[in-house]
Amino acid sequence: MIDVIVIGAGPAGLAGAIAANKNGLSVMVLDEFIKPGGRLLGQLHQEPSGEWWNGIEESKRLHEEAINLGIDIRSNVSVFNICQEDSLWDVYTDASTFQAPFILLATGAAEYPIPIPGWTLPGVMSIGAAQVMTNVHRVQVGKRGIIIGANILSFAILNELQLAGIHVDRIVLPEKSPLSKDAAVPEEVMKSLLNVAHLAPSPFLRAGSRMMKNVGIRKIGLRLFPKSGVNVNGTSLQLRKAAVEIVGKEQVEGVRVVDIDAQGNKISDSEIEYDADFVCIAGGLYPLAELAAVAGCPFEYIPALGGHVPIHSEAMETPLQGLFVAGNITGIESGKIAMAQGTVAGLSIANKVEKESKTITKKLSQALQQVQTVRQASSIQFNLDINSGRNKMKSLWAAFDVNNSKNIV
Repeated sequence: MIDVIVIGAGPAGLAGAIAANKNGLSVMVLDEFIKPGGRLLGQLHQEPSGEWWNGIEESKRLHEEAINLGIDIRSNVSVFNICQEDSLWDVYTDASTFQAPFILLATGAAEYPIPIPGWTLPGVMSIGAAQVMTNVHRVQVGKRGIIIGANILSFAILNELQLAGIHVDRIVLPEKSPLSKDAAVPEEVMKSLLNVAHLAPSPFLRAGSRMMKNVGIRKIGLRLFPKSGVNVNGTSLQLRKAAVEIVGKEQVEGVRVVDIDAQGNKISDSEIEYDADFVCIAGGLYPLAELAAVAGCPFEYIPALGGHVPIHSEAMETPLQGLFVAGNITGIESGKIAMAQGTVAGLSIANKVEKESKTITKKLSQALQQVQTVRQASSIQFNLDINSGRNKMKSLWAAFDVNNSKNIV
């Protein structure tokens, strides 16, 4: 019999499967992609220490460890429903139906779409799709591109495209709308980018970014921000221009942009068109949590965590018996943090089975501390207030625990 079904073979899912298996549980892993790894498959960046983080190699290491342990990993399998009957969870997939007393949801994140006129043209893709095509499938997405959306995700993938020899001409913002929200407001965009100022490609930009953390200087800096943009390794970052249309007849031919003020409002008579043969739209990430919703798990909207997230404890347990979560479904963070959370979830499940074994409880305590250590050392935070978001969830769980008299790990 299967003890745990892990849904999602990304960093959190694989780490959770390994931790559970090493503590005596039978584990099956399901993933809809053609191979394990999740978002690790596209990641390649240099850490502030100078070391390179190669997501493909990391996913390969996790996959090989899982296979060597005898974990049953099934790729290209889509899960469309989960429900609990008595003490077992039924997992419905396009291949078969599986049962287990425990489920670990490690479904990761999805990208926010930002609709822009012309976005259905061939050659328009999400920034994440460009990453997968480049790093996983080794397909050149184009020769001259434009990224619409300036956020941490777009800059991380910009670097990967540049390393692959793909020229990205410029980064502009989306047009201001109810859907684009703060992503279209230069002042808000600059504020969010300052959180990763230490990763700027030159000492000059890093020094300037540190100065911009002062609100007054930032406002002055935005007024003086050059319309031609700031050079980022050969790509022009243009925070005072917004894309109003992607143009082309049968495929992408260019992007029409206008000048904008610090609040994202269009400046009249400023329209210009830039040539491009591909366009990447970078709207950011949100937790992919539909299966938790289908299961009936309670949610809370916490912007600092990226959106609606299932209520859960620090030990990755949800209010539904036998249902655990880990990784970006709990809040948008890095692959390293997802792996640390996956380990916590796997150990938490094992601890439930073993009725709080002293040995596993000690491992779990160490794993919980490791999550904090990795988070504090993280060079990239997708959301500025991640710690406040985690603290809010901790308070919500404590209140839920008291109200429902649950015995939490």
